[in-house]
Amino acid sequence: MMAQYLALKAQAGDCLLFYRMGDFFELFFEDAKIAARVLDIALTSRGEHDGAPIPMCGVPVHSAESYLARLIRAGNRVAIAEQVESPEEARKRAGSKALVARDIVRFVTAGTLTEEALLEPRRANVLAALCEVRGMVGIAACDISTGRMELEECPADFAGAALARLGASEVVMADGLAELWPEAIVRPAPGFDSNRGDARLRELHGVATLDGFGMFSRAMLAAAGGLIDYLDHVGRGRLPLLLPPVLRASGSHMAMDEATRSSLEILVSSGGGRKGSLVEAIDRCVTGAGARLLADDLSAPLTDIGAIRQRLELVSWLHDDPLLRGDVRAILRAAPDIGRALGRVVAGRGSPRDLGQLRDGLSEAARLRDLLFARPDRPALAEALLPALGGHGALIDLYARALVPAPPTERVQGGFIAEGYDAGLDELRRASGNSRRAIAALEAKYRDETGIPALKIRHNGVLGYFIEVPAGRADKLMQPDSGFTHRQTMAGAVRFNALALHEEASRIAESGGHSLAAEEAHFEDLIARAVAVREAIAATAAALARIDVAASQAERAAEGGWSLPRVVDEPLLDVIGGRHPVVEAALAGKGERFVANDCALVPDNRLWLVGGPNMGGKSTFLRQNALIVLLAQAGGFVPAQSATVGLVDRLFSRVGAADNLARGRSTFMVEMVETAAILAQASERSFVILDEVGRGTSTYDGLALAWAVAEAVHEVNRCRCLFATHYHELARLAESCAALSLHHVRAREWKGDLVLLHELAEGPADKSYGLAVARLAGVPQPVIRRAKAVLDKLEKGRAATGGLAAGLDDLPLFAAAIEAAEVKVDALRERLNGLDIDALSPREALDLLYQLKAQANG
Repeated sequence: MMAQYLALKAQAGDCLLFYRMGDFFELFFEDAKIAARVLDIALTSRGEHDGAPIPMCGVPVHSAESYLARLIRAGNRVAIAEQVESPEEARKRAGSKALVARDIVRFVTAGTLTEEALLEPRRANVLAALCEVRGMVGIAACDISTGRMELEECPADFAGAALARLGASEVVMADGLAELWPEAIVRPAPGFDSNRGDARLRELHGVATLDGFGMFSRAMLAAAGGLIDYLDHVGRGRLPLLLPPVLRASGSHMAMDEATRSSLEILVSSGGGRKGSLVEAIDRCVTGAGARLLADDLSAPLTDIGAIRQRLELVSWLHDDPLLRGDVRAILRAAPDIGRALGRVVAGRGSPRDLGQLRDGLSEAARLRDLLFARPDRPALAEALLPALGGHGALIDLYARALVPAPPTERVQGGFIAEGYDAGLDELRRASGNSRRAIAALEAKYRDETGIPALKIRHNGVLGYFIEVPAGRADKLMQPDSGFTHRQTMAGAVRFNALALHEEASRIAESGGHSLAAEEAHFEDLIARAVAVREAIAATAAALARIDVAASQAERAAEGGWSLPRVVDEPLLDVIGGRHPVVEAALAGKGERFVANDCALVPDNRLWLVGGPNMGGKSTFLRQNALIVLLAQAGGFVPAQSATVGLVDRLFSRVGAADNLARGRSTFMVEMVETAAILAQASERSFVILDEVGRGTSTYDGLALAWAVAEAVHEVNRCRCLFATHYHELARLAESCAALSLHHVRAREWKGDLVLLHELAEGPADKSYGLAVARLAGVPQPVIRRAKAVLDKLEKGRAATGGLAAGLDDLPLFAAAIEAAEVKVDALRERLNGLDIDALSPREALDLLYQLKAQANG
């Protein structure tokens, strides 16, 4: 057995091996140690290997899914080794001591899950494959639980942003790309071949050419080849549901880098979970499929103004008719997740319950179609979705007749085919039922004949049916002419057989076996019927999800008094009464009101410099406008009285930063990397929010950087930008930057306390209120008093000389540096005053200039 195990473990590689032994999956050696630690189960040992006990642990087969889920979440991959023959077949093959053959039937990995218990209902489970061809990275991504597959390509510098958008659970890539995603699984390069990818896709979808699906590049096809090769490997030759690939064209969606997604907390909050994120604040979907699609919409807002307006029209239609919206949501709430049920069916992991979900979900889709079809005022997107909601009448009728109302999750015990669907099966069931009644009659007869009231006919998986009597009454049945045959003696009972019981048990077994075989045959036929129309069922699932998203957006808008945005193809953003959806929801939970603010960015006033105290609401104001843009282009209402949103091609957010020590980057380095990306990539159609650029270094360096960045955004990028800063000196940029305007968040000091008003006003901030904020934060009073004394001295010096460093000479910390600088300036001034410029030749003047420069830098 251990030789067989070690051979399978060699195939499993770095995966934990679940080795089937009877009713348990066993793990041995290092696998057992890992599993015992992660699952918190007992680690035992069995036998020896190389003179040492073999570590061992196991999990029951019937509850293996829950253990698998914990192992996968802990970052492990698992290979499932099942028995591929029965003990009887093994004995026929190799004698009485033959070992039952086992083989790896499947690899379970984070990106290849289909089981309901292993998946989060409201989160897509994406597997991505990457391959570089001629400087372009092809990305193939799929969610095998629903079959959706998309292909795209991008320069290598943008691959990280694409992966961040996908939020992939698992990434595979060819050799040589590991630096893009260190956690990726590296696969052999031959699998990432464009010709092979093209051939596999054509074979999968039964087409002679892929042109009908889109014009795919060599890099995309190579990535698709690697993806299919990996799925072939983990499925051991059986591919899951893969729908025709969707081409994600460059520029069809708003681009956002990983830093922007993180700072805006779109799908995941800063705490690492869904709570506190944008999607958690707006998700009112009643189906898991709708929630997954909403997350996808928010991750990739559209840039096609026609498609955006179609989504908005559908949301507006449902928003304006609460009764219709309520009816739609009631139907959707009753619809099972047919997309994932179909995924399990096609992958060969389907159950009778999955078929029942297809029946019920398609029935609800037909009801929804009838509801919408009866409305003459349908918007264009609803009209386009109607055909996908119908067309399944024959399959629904078949499943309604074939399946019981609530089919079981397992099929081994039968009982899922409805009575009346198959007359032969009904007859077998009646025969089985009659036999069981005959068993009860036999039991009564044997009691009368023997005079033993405690006599019982029992059944177990080893002996089958048998007669059991108390040990003290067994003598009568032991007599040679009693008609009973002794089978087993227990501590308090004795077991017998009898000819009539044996004959009845044989009839039960035969009819039961035939009954199960008949149900299994029907199950395979019902599965084949669904697989034959898998693309049509998937289209229905997608239509239900899209309508759920629209109804969810309408419901959220009605709850919060949100407005329908006007999306235009102009470089502007005009928001009246804008709010931050997450912060507003958090404040509402505490009974507090969010202070709304306006924002008006137009070509002649496209850069707002926002000052004011920390905690005053600058970051919130910046983020809320970015989220309003994102929500509008995702096709939803926005938290504002009104909003006109000019299309944004790229959204950038540099708000806050943290160390990335693993990559050798300090907070300031992270800030500069993010700022550099904005300056390099933002176009006139982009929207940028920048918060406190330069705060991670010295005052002079920080101010200089913030000044230069603001100028670059204004003169070079020329994008719409909200720039928050605590540097008052930047207000002077308004003198040289025509499209820059000054704003601040209002605050007041009242009786020594700071009152933050969270209101935006025009003009520069009068001061930063830093000491007042420090007092609010609990900084000790002696420190506050000392800081106040230093601040007074600095401000007096500045008032007297107009210089930033004025007054610093009185402070021991800065005195030496200032004195050295003043000495150097005086020496230069003295030398310059002593020059006779008219007497210098051109060559002497040039040499002197070099000398003065060296003296100044020395």
